[in-house]
Amino acid sequence: MDCPSSRFLRRGRFSEPGRLYLLTSIIEHRKPLLRDFHIARLVVAQFMQAQREGSAHSLAWVVMPDHVHWLIELQNLTLATLMRRFKSRTGCAVLKACRHQGRIWQPGFHDRALRREDDARAVARYIVANPLRAGLVKRLGDYPHWDAVWL
Repeated sequence: MDCPSSRFLRRGRFSEPGRLYLLTSIIEHRKPLLRDFHIARLVVAQFMQAQREGSAHSLAWVVMPDHVHWLIELQNLTLATLMRRFKSRTGCAVLKACRHQGRIWQPGFHDRALRREDDARAVARYIVANPLRAGLVKRLGDYPHWDAVWL
């Protein structure tokens, strides 16, 4: 459920092309919908689509059972437009593929702009280590839904 004042958190959000952002989006009610291999790959396909379109350069991502983390260098869109397209396209693909009823993603998303002094590789390592911390696998190489340009 949205907090009535949550829209104020987005006021003043600035999308800077060329800046690195860590984006997080959560499945509605945290259902583990993305545990299904084929559904998770539909999400991965949209990360790749955004890159092909020149909207974002993907640096690292992980698809967890109930959420995603995506480290990008923003290109020619606003964060809001990028995430609206990503969530719309993945939602349509999932609804079509598995005849899921209802909304796929929770409203909104979390973003954090990396500062110039932040170590993007360390952020990428943190992102892709999510399955290890969650106890989904013992070795990162055993988890199929992650990637990073440095690894």
